[in-house]
Amino acid sequence: MSEAPSEAVSAPGRPVPCRVVVCQDCCCGTAKVPGVDHAAQTARLRAEVPVRVSECLDACERANVVVVQPSATGRAAGGRPVWLGLVNDPAATEDIIEWVRAGGPGVAPLPEILGLYAVPPPRR
Repeated sequence: MSEAPSEAVSAPGRPVPCRVVVCQDCCCGTAKVPGVDHAAQTARLRAEVPVRVSECLDACERANVVVVQPSATGRAAGGRPVWLGLVNDPAATEDIIEWVRAGGPGVAPLPEILGLYAVPPPRR
């Protein structure tokens, strides 16, 4: 019987979870998406999960864009980054946090509600 692949460790004994990339450039994270407290959204995510803020991810028509990247365990299980668009509601932010806590791509199934936000990555 094979063992699960080992993961990098963030704190003593705690595996590194999947990571979240938040686009904040020309459209995402700006006043071009009115009615969203972008700083609060990013702060809420950062309080719960590892977050990297990115320059434009080239999906401006779907602002705000969030990409959930799988952990090493998730990648080993076949998980791939999941792109989410129009993440402009605090409830969606909470749903992302819960999914990441559950393991994210490759570990936990994409919740139905987040499936409504799923978008294909842009073709470059």
